[in-house]
Amino acid sequence: MTQFVFVYLGGDHPSSPEQASKHFDKYMAWLSSLGDAVVSPTIPLKDTHTVSPDGTIREGGSSAMSGFSIIKADSLAAALAIAQACPFLEIGGSLEVSELMQMPVQ
Repeated sequence: MTQFVFVYLGGDHPSSPEQASKHFDKYMAWLSSLGDAVVSPTIPLKDTHTVSPDGTIREGGSSAMSGFSIIKADSLAAALAIAQACPFLEIGGSLEVSELMQMPVQ
């Protein structure tokens, strides 16, 4: 099976701890339903910094990327169907889905 990266972009923060817990439970149920297709569950990102070509470093980034997952699927169409069922979409977030290319081992 081919591996795909799901990049999490944006999304609204839950308005209460109860809403956060409800969303988290729904998200975990979605991940569990994928079974062995989950290569790497959600990996959240924090403390993003940008290193420019001239070597300068600044806090923040130019992307709304908040995390990613790696999922196995038979095709891009299958990966997109999996993404369409993700509860992250219910909180105003979007997903970018890309096929991971295998680099030759040197």
